[in-house]
Amino acid sequence: MEIIDAIKERHSVRQYLDKEIDGEVAEQLRDFIFACNEESGAHFQLILQEPKAMNCMLAKYGSFKNASNYIALVAPKDGFEEKVGYFGEKCVLKAKQLGLESCWVAGSYKKIPEAMAIDKGEKIHMIITVGYGAVPGRPHKSKRFESVSNLSDDSPEWFKRGVEAALLAPTAINQQKFYFEQKGDKVKATAGFGPYSKTDLGIVKLHFEIGAGKENFSFE
Repeated sequence: MEIIDAIKERHSVRQYLDKEIDGEVAEQLRDFIFACNEESGAHFQLILQEPKAMNCMLAKYGSFKNASNYIALVAPKDGFEEKVGYFGEKCVLKAKQLGLESCWVAGSYKKIPEAMAIDKGEKIHMIITVGYGAVPGRPHKSKRFESVSNLSDDSPEWFKRGVEAALLAPTAINQQKFYFEQKGDKVKATAGFGPYSKTDLGIVKLHFEIGAGKENFSFE
C-alpha cells in the first residue's frame, strides 16, 4: 500500500480481534518506531499483549475492545507535542500499510509505567492502540477547504492536494483546528486553540507534506 493510500484508507478503529499481532508484522513496526526515535529524539515503544492500559472505565466508555497492543508515545516532557503528533502519525500510517488498524488515545487510558521504559525528563504523552480491526473504521466529517486554508482558484495543485490530505488526518475530538497559508513555495501551518492542538498540528503537517510533496514547498 502506498503512503497516500494509507492516508485515504486509515480510519480510527476502537474494536479489535482477540488476536496477537503477527511476529513479522510486529518486528517491522518495531523497527519503524526505532527509526522514528532515531530521527526525532523520542522514545516511542511498541507494547504487546498488555490489556491493563485500556481496562479502565474511560476506555470502556469509549467502546474499546481487545485493545491490548499499543504504541506508547514516550518523549521529552516539554516542547515535544508537535513532534509527538508528526512521528506518531508516521507510525499510524506504517501500521496501516502493515495491515493493522489504530486509534489515537489521549486521556481514556491508564498509564502502566512498568510496561515501558520512561527515562528522566520523559513522560508518556498518549498512546496509539493497534491491532487487527474487528469492525471497519468510518470516515470522519471534514471541514471545508476554505475553513482551514487560504486555498483559492489560483492556488497550485500541490497545495490543494496537501490540504485535502490534512483534512483526512485524525485530530482530537475531530476539531480540525488548524490553518494552512500558502505564499509561493512557502506554507505556514498554524494550530488553533483546543485540546492537544499542538499534537494535532504535527499530525496534519505530516499529512499535508505527503499530499503536497516535499519537493514542492517548505514550511515556514
